[in-house]
Amino acid sequence: MAAKPEIMHETLEDRDPNSLNQHVQIVWDDIIGEPEGARSPECAWRLSHACFRHARNWCYTVLSVLLAPPCALLLGCGFACLAFEQIWCTAPCLRCIKIYFASLRTMVMSCMAAIVEPSASAIGHVCRHIRINFRKDAPEDKDMLII
Repeated sequence: MAAKPEIMHETLEDRDPNSLNQHVQIVWDDIIGEPEGARSPECAWRLSHACFRHARNWCYTVLSVLLAPPCALLLGCGFACLAFEQIWCTAPCLRCIKIYFASLRTMVMSCMAAIVEPSASAIGHVCRHIRINFRKDAPEDKDMLII
């Protein structure tokens, strides 16, 4: 049972193991950058960086403490409802539809094999002997049809 706290500690260290939120860049260097020729004084840069970091950390901590538990509760209920709907409603309905339409599929395929396939084969047999040749040396007469 000593392994459980270690596992919990590992999961707390890597809080985004599936890289779900890599697009959320909230690090100073990824948001703010001053190019050459437009530089603030060093003291303003350092103070701005400190203000940004502390405000971001403080605000995120307050929001996390106040809103994360209710959000987690709502998300947990929402995903539970989604899982219930998928397991007990959608999957059985799709299975029923698949069973019901299996015989219809067999009937349609038999009709296609009996009617459409011979017709398409006959049309293909007739059309395979058609040859179309385009001549580049044909006169420029617009009314003349050369095949």
